[in-house]
Amino acid sequence: MISKAQQTADFIVQTVAPIFNKNGYYGTSMSDITAATGLTKGAIYGNFKNKEELAFIAFKYNVDRVVNRIKEELSKIDSPLQQLYGLLDFYREYNEYTLDYGGCPILNIGVDANHQNPELLTRVQQVVEKLQFYIAKMISLGIEAGEIKAVNPNDYARRIFCLIEGAVFMACTMEDNNYISEMMDHAERIVRSELER
Repeated sequence: MISKAQQTADFIVQTVAPIFNKNGYYGTSMSDITAATGLTKGAIYGNFKNKEELAFIAFKYNVDRVVNRIKEELSKIDSPLQQLYGLLDFYREYNEYTLDYGGCPILNIGVDANHQNPELLTRVQQVVEKLQFYIAKMISLGIEAGEIKAVNPNDYARRIFCLIEGAVFMACTMEDNNYISEMMDHAERIVRSELER
């Protein structure tokens, strides 16, 4: 059974995670946090050491929502090659999926933390490395299964992730989801012509 203190901490994180994601670390004030949660500063600090700790946990919460959704979608697919296509399909709807909590947490917090909060930026970089690792692992498993040509999985993982995040950035900036659909089409052509056996 979850304790009352843990329930309160979970409530705070779930409530403020979208606010941090939309406004960034410096753009989110303690008054924003207390107004959203209906709790006092004392109640917030009774659950978290400081605003920075809450921002770290909120970022992890937002990233976990995305990663868990990806895992859920890809767990339905057995073939590593088809998982790669499934990942690209997931990102076709990504902006719609992340709309309710302020867009892509990796992009939002990565840009916000750069030059302002080195520790938060480090956490974003770790998430990017982990996501690229999972793409590389899909490619490696595809090579082992004979579905994907013998290529450098890390090189292609970086390229695919850059296409994805670049498309997300452009779609958000230009308020035009065609950037995502066109880039996912391009990424699919790369998979089909350069990776698929």
